[in-house]
Amino acid sequence: MGIMPVDKAALTGTWVHSHEEDSAKQQVYRPDTFKFPPSRGRSGFDLHADGTMSEYGPDAADRTSSRPGRWEILPDQRVAMFAAGAAAPTRVLNIATVSADKLVVAK
Repeated sequence: MGIMPVDKAALTGTWVHSHEEDSAKQQVYRPDTFKFPPSRGRSGFDLHADGTMSEYGPDAADRTSSRPGRWEILPDQRVAMFAAGAAAPTRVLNIATVSADKLVVAK
């Protein structure tokens, strides 16, 4: 059984960490249109079809800060995220499932 291809179009969009749905083995992200319960700052990322991205989260003052970068799907179907100017990935996501309303990343 081969590696399931990751659908770039399905990944494109703004994904927000839904930490209430996390488990010991998975992190869950939802589209920014999802009705989240109140939380003190959420992290996430915005993946653009052209390969650019923004990663964001609360800063030391609990304000949201954004960091630009780029992303790509690796041959092994993981998603590599690169901070602006970085040659090596700063984060790699092991996609378990992706649908219009839920992105699940294996830890």
